[in-house]
Amino acid sequence: MFKHILVPMDGSKLAEAALPAARFMAEKLHAQVTLFHVVEKDAPSQVHGQKHLTGPDEAQAYLQGVAHAWFQGIPKVECHVHETETELVSQSIVAHAAELGHDLVVMCSHGRGKAFHLLFGSIAQKVIAGGALPVLITHPDEHGEPPPFCCCQILLPLDTDPEHEKGLPVVKAVARICNADLHITTVIPTYESLPPEEKVSARTLPATAARMLDLEARDAAEHLDEVVQGLVAEGIHASAHVLRGAPAETIARAAQEAKIDLMVLPTHGKTGMAAFWTGSVAHGICSRSKCPLLLVPISDPTVS
Repeated sequence: MFKHILVPMDGSKLAEAALPAARFMAEKLHAQVTLFHVVEKDAPSQVHGQKHLTGPDEAQAYLQGVAHAWFQGIPKVECHVHETETELVSQSIVAHAAELGHDLVVMCSHGRGKAFHLLFGSIAQKVIAGGALPVLITHPDEHGEPPPFCCCQILLPLDTDPEHEKGLPVVKAVARICNADLHITTVIPTYESLPPEEKVSARTLPATAARMLDLEARDAAEHLDEVVQGLVAEGIHASAHVLRGAPAETIARAAQEAKIDLMVLPTHGKTGMAAFWTGSVAHGICSRSKCPLLLVPISDPTVS
């Protein structure tokens, strides 16, 4: 499981929203923490309207203050400032995986707006897309402060592609360590909730299309039941849920109603969320949910 957590910091309150999750995971996993800052070339004095670190001395002092305030009791906490100025902050974060040996990145999204790049922020999005490491994304609370983090209820959305089940080992490990309930769900559209382009082709035989979707739901339920039986046999509290409707809306609503603490999404690394199901589904989930996301690469982005 994760042994070394990297927490990129830029000095802003928004970035500090990742700290509760990082602290929680470090305690649960007995993991090392590295607080990290990359000195940005021509760094602005502010980021998102908040203070931004601009020099190595300032950054080192800031990171040490964060370590003292947030990570007392954690056996190994380091502060690392990459002093060589760079324009490519995200690439530097990804590249330091080899140097520092971290295996999980915890960082905050902008937490505002509905567009994908606004939800994740340009740097977070590039870290997700460019790396082969899991990335835990959190959001600030409604006051812009670091929110509390726990991991009692985990949601794993899957579609019918077995490729996405490659994320199961990570999910199982997190659920076991946190003693969390793991809810695995898939969403099969109804005829009424089909996207317009699919509904056009199904319109000539709507009854047949609806019947095919019902059969798909039945098959999905049977498959998820098998997956859950395997998880229960391993001692994991797991349940399966086949829901009907528009996938993104249905998953986001289910996460809210079930008070999910962490949603795990398998990704294809280089293409990131766009490769998970379809871009519209992934985008829709992320646009509608403020739930922390653990993005788990299921393919090596360096192999293409």
